[in-house]
This record gives sequence, C-alpha cells and structure tokens, in this order.
Amino acid sequence: MTDSASPFSAQTARPTPLKIWDISPAVDADAAVFPGDTAYSQQLHFSLAPGCPVNVNRITLSPHTGAHADAPMHYANGAAAIGAVDLQPYLGPCRVIHCLDCGPLIKPAHIAHALHNLPPRVLVRTARTASQSWASFTAFAPATLALLATKNIVLVGIDTPSVDPATSQDLPSHQLLLKHHLRVLENLVLDDVPEGDYELIALPLKLTCADASPVRAILRELP
Repeated sequence: MTDSASPFSAQTARPTPLKIWDISPAVDADAAVFPGDTAYSQQLHFSLAPGCPVNVNRITLSPHTGAHADAPMHYANGAAAIGAVDLQPYLGPCRVIHCLDCGPLIKPAHIAHALHNLPPRVLVRTARTASQSWASFTAFAPATLALLATKNIVLVGIDTPSVDPATSQDLPSHQLLLKHHLRVLENLVLDDVPEGDYELIALPLKLTCADASPVRAILRELP
C-alpha cells in the first residue's frame, strides 16, 4: 500500500475534545454510608520493595459507596443483581434538571419546567452543594417518579444518598423503579453542571451477585 492510499497518511486536525463533568464524589475513608452499613477502608496488602515489584491495596466497602447504581435485588428478593442488568440505561443522552431548595421531596411541580422533549435519562440536582450525609437530604415524591415513568425514561439519578427518605421503611420510590423497570443512580455531584442536556456515562461493575455497584459517573457535552 502506498502512502497516498494509507488511511493514516493524511494530516487532519484533531477535533476539540468535548467537555466532561465528573459527577462522582470522592471514595475514601470519609465517604458517608447508610448508618450501620460498611464503611470504606483500605490497607496495603503488597508493598513495593526488594522482592516485590508492586503496591497492591486491599479495600473493603459497601457497594453503595460514592456514586452508585442500585440493582433491583436491593429492594426486591429474587430480582436481578447489578452484574445482570442491561448496561444501556447507564450510557446515553440525559437531562440535568435543577430544583434547588425544593424541600424534603421533589414534587412534580419542581420538574415540570424541564419535561419537554425529555431524553431517556434524568438527573436531578436538589442542592447547591451536594452532600452524602444521611442526616438530611431530598428524595423523590412517588408521584414525581410516576410522572417521569410516563415519559419513557430508562434511568433517574439524584445528588443525594437515596431516592427515598432516610426514615422510609416501605421505600415507595424504589418500588416504583421496580414497577417501571427503571435504573437509578444515587449520590451524584451536580454542583457545577448547568441545567440542560448531556451524554451520561456511568457504568456499574459486573458484580454478579451484588445489590449495587459504585460507578465513575461523568457527563459529556453533546456535539
């Protein structure tokens, strides 16, 4: 093959990279978890030294640490583990909706302004500064998830620890996720993300028997 025929011979300008927002909180010993859940810890297992060519750490954590994807089995016995769910909901067009200072529950009126031509994924920013604290946070009113389910979405996300209030025992919003086959991301950080449409990339690990998985969630601007 001559140089003129090679697909690699032409000098072409590289396109400007699309902007990326990292919407994942730090995962370390300070990462908050549900009271009584497994806290993050890390120990050096192999140490780089003569006779050992690498450092290797051992980590212990809840699968609900940091930004994470709940599996259906988290709230329904016999339902799918996170390693068995379809990955498509975690990758593709999404909309970030702001409803700052909306109180303890996101109600339908709080998102009504942003539902026109809704893409299949919705992330809701509720706080000016995201917090993983379980002491006080905003959750979804079940009516809001029921409304979103009518819009043919496949995933919802929130910048708080849970789609249900911390004291909830029947988890009505989680049960609506199950009913409508919706996937969910919790503990996102949307502080620096303007309201609008993006590409979401937030793939869970293939943990074949787990009830959730941490994700490295990012948003990328649309071309």
